[in-house]
Amino acid sequence: MKKLVFSVVLCLGMIANVLSQDWMTSLEVAKSLGLVQNKLLFVIWEDAYYNPYPVLIKDAKGNAVVEDMLSNDSLNEAIWKHFVPVVLSESRYEELLNDIKDKRPQSYIDKFNDDSIKIMDVNGNILNTKVEYYDYLDIVKFIVKYALDTSYLQAELMNFRTQKDFNTTFRLASKYMDFSVLVSKDLRKEVLQLSDFYLRDAKDFISEEANEVRTELAQKVELLNFKQELILNNPRKVLRRLKKIESSTIASSNEELWAFLHYTAYLLLKDESNASVWRTKVSLVNLKKANMIVNINS
Repeated sequence: MKKLVFSVVLCLGMIANVLSQDWMTSLEVAKSLGLVQNKLLFVIWEDAYYNPYPVLIKDAKGNAVVEDMLSNDSLNEAIWKHFVPVVLSESRYEELLNDIKDKRPQSYIDKFNDDSIKIMDVNGNILNTKVEYYDYLDIVKFIVKYALDTSYLQAELMNFRTQKDFNTTFRLASKYMDFSVLVSKDLRKEVLQLSDFYLRDAKDFISEEANEVRTELAQKVELLNFKQELILNNPRKVLRRLKKIESSTIASSNEELWAFLHYTAYLLLKDESNASVWRTKVSLVNLKKANMIVNINS
């Protein structure tokens, strides 16, 4: 994190010797580039792009000053280094809105509609939907916060891009959940929310699956939802919800997740006696994940 801050500040402190690079205008091409480069997208609407966009930066003396983000070459260079910047055409508004209006909460729709910067993943889902109030955006802090290397997600992102179905969507939701453990604490809830969007989308795909597996898949989604609460350090809440489910109803394909949830919840509660009952039922990979969840909540 410190290296990233230094990199961004150094970039902003340099005098650019080249003309400002124009942002991309094709969302589809930007998504492909982001996938290859393991970057998130840095997106604003076309109307906002062709007007001054004042942000807060520090000058050479360390004083806070207001600059136009879109006319500052050094700032543009920093954005290109850490993101794929995109100008979203106003002509795409209705089409893009129709894709999300019945699938996302109102806070997400509000973020989609406004002229602020939207950090999107390579599937066009907005990460920074949290409402924040300030006179001017501290652009260095913003870049540092969202300049994520998404290589951890690349395989699942590529599979989802190739074919969208329950399995690819569910796996991507699960991978984003694991990714939330690796990011900074101030970003964790936003990554979890993004994971939740994919989990909801996965649930929508269940109706397309064979009748005999729909109950099993619905249970899989329900159980993975509990994992979010563990990451947020709510083990008692998870255990209460687990007790409402009859163990005899757990599908064989969900037994590993069922055991992981119990084991991790008891670990968070420092209840070694109960945790040991479940330990042998959890894979080595998931034992490591459980320990990581415990570590971030220590």
